[in-house]
Amino acid sequence: MTARRRVAIGLLGVAAAVLYGRVWRPWQLTWGATPEEVARSLPGDDLVQSPTFNATRAISIGAPPEQVWPWLVQVGAGRAGWYSYDLLDNLGRHSADRLLPEWQDLAPGDIVPMSPDGKHGIEVHSVDRPRSMVWGTPGDTTWAWQLNLQPDGTTRLLTRIRSRPRLTPMSIAFSALLEVGDFWMIRKMLVGLRGRAENATSPATI
Repeated sequence: MTARRRVAIGLLGVAAAVLYGRVWRPWQLTWGATPEEVARSLPGDDLVQSPTFNATRAISIGAPPEQVWPWLVQVGAGRAGWYSYDLLDNLGRHSADRLLPEWQDLAPGDIVPMSPDGKHGIEVHSVDRPRSMVWGTPGDTTWAWQLNLQPDGTTRLLTRIRSRPRLTPMSIAFSALLEVGDFWMIRKMLVGLRGRAENATSPATI
């Protein structure tokens, strides 16, 4: 490789890093959320101090919180799935298109499963039905959900992931995964959840 080519590749790498850091990363970390929603405090914020990854995403759903909540509380591998890319996060099984009564009870200390055997996942920290939930490990990573009732009876659904990696290979690898894949999965999940909740409350299904 010639010196000129090495310089050109280096400059492209720098340009890509700047574009990611100044344009793409800020956009994907706040997808769908207003500046006010990004700035507001949510349950669980105090559990991870000075996070290196702090993402607030939001979506509007044409149904009240009490009708959105059942779709959210039943998520998880081996449960209703994640309403996202089933081949990647639900063992190829199609995420549920109906409410599942057996997965409607979720309490602090329970595990939202992420592994094929359902034994490993993210622990539930707090539940305030049907307004908010916080999952995660204090000091490491939290995943918060907030359902806000709007004046027109719809729901504004906010989700926030805060993470601060430890200096271990596993923690660093998890942080890298958040940077690369988190946005795509969360966006797909929010859209999938909205579609299910709105379809369930449409005139054709009532």
